[in-house]
Amino acid sequence: MNERDRQAAVRRVMEQSPPPVPPELYAEALRRGGRMLRRRTLARRLLWLVLAAAAVAFCAWATVEQPWAEPPSRTTPPLTGW
Repeated sequence: MNERDRQAAVRRVMEQSPPPVPPELYAEALRRGGRMLRRRTLARRLLWLVLAAAAVAFCAWATVEQPWAEPPSRTTPPLTGW
């Protein structure tokens, strides 16, 4: 087959109507697709909830501990000049 024949054959195949899809296959695909969407939405919401809880926990810890402040000295400086 030369290139023109191949192109003509491909065009004929593409112009033919697709084979009918069984109705139970469509219903099953629709059910599975809906379930996948619900699971994806739930996972996304849980991820945002965990992220928000982590941000709140970090803010609470930072306000209590104040890691940016210098810790108080545990020993007194030596006395000189008396």
